[in-house]
Amino acid sequence: MGKENNIVDLALLEPIFSEFEGDEHALVTILQRSQEIYGYLPQEVIYRIAERMGVSPAKVMGVATFYSQFRLKPVGKNLIMLCKGTACHVNGADSIANALKEELGIGDGETTEDGLFSIKEVACLGCCSLSPVMMVNGTAYGSLTAEKAKEIVRRIAAEGAAS
Repeated sequence: MGKENNIVDLALLEPIFSEFEGDEHALVTILQRSQEIYGYLPQEVIYRIAERMGVSPAKVMGVATFYSQFRLKPVGKNLIMLCKGTACHVNGADSIANALKEELGIGDGETTEDGLFSIKEVACLGCCSLSPVMMVNGTAYGSLTAEKAKEIVRRIAAEGAAS
């Protein structure tokens, strides 16, 4: 990763700036590429992007906060995306959210102290027939119950401890 000991290596951004030099419409792409490097968008990165693109940091933050794909805080090793779409909501997504909060001690937009899990509530995962559903690191888990959701995160935590 591009972040070690709370120091952000801004030199990692240079190839991105070189590739998109002079392209005033590349802000979203630059933010995406930057997030790929650091795992999220540290404040220092926001300021560097603004400086290099000749725009205000407020403009860069406005774009970064408008699109849900961007993260301004580091996420855990395991990102849990909990669907809150209509089908999932009707079929018990709130009970799944409560179970995850009970098991992990975190809610939407938060990361466990050990950095193992983050939760992000999303509008739809496109797995409506499996509702309620959550996705962890790209794997969908459907037809959830509160206990099943807890078992899934316990198994993932145990697998992480074993590796």
